[in-house]
Amino acid sequence: METQELHRGRLIDHIQLVVRNLPASQKFYTAVFEVLDIPLGGTAEDYFWADELFVSTADSQAAQGALTGRHHLAFQAKDRATVDAFYQAALANGGKDNGAPGERPYHPGYYAAFVLDPDGNNIEAVFHGKAKRSAPSVHITF
Repeated sequence: METQELHRGRLIDHIQLVVRNLPASQKFYTAVFEVLDIPLGGTAEDYFWADELFVSTADSQAAQGALTGRHHLAFQAKDRATVDAFYQAALANGGKDNGAPGERPYHPGYYAAFVLDPDGNNIEAVFHGKAKRSAPSVHITF
């Protein structure tokens, strides 16, 4: 077995979305991940993944149990311009507007945009304002 590396962020270990049209979802997520500077981790016939997100078809072995409803997923953005670029990339690649870029009342400096992905999941990019990270991610090797 070859060595694998993971980079983990803050709270979430992973999320899996089960989608109706994998190519449409892959086009959408590849475009918004490019803007967010998140590389696509890999692909297979019935799924793809990037960082903590796995996206699969309903008949994938990775999709176990009964299908559920719409989900909300928020990606961290490094600045307001990245939120704006996320929104434009999402709309240009199969996403639908669910809240244009702008300040939100959640806390001062909360700048976000919301789109619906090809399956109607509410996808957000958010910049919380200026902050300094102690590290870009947690680096795990196994």
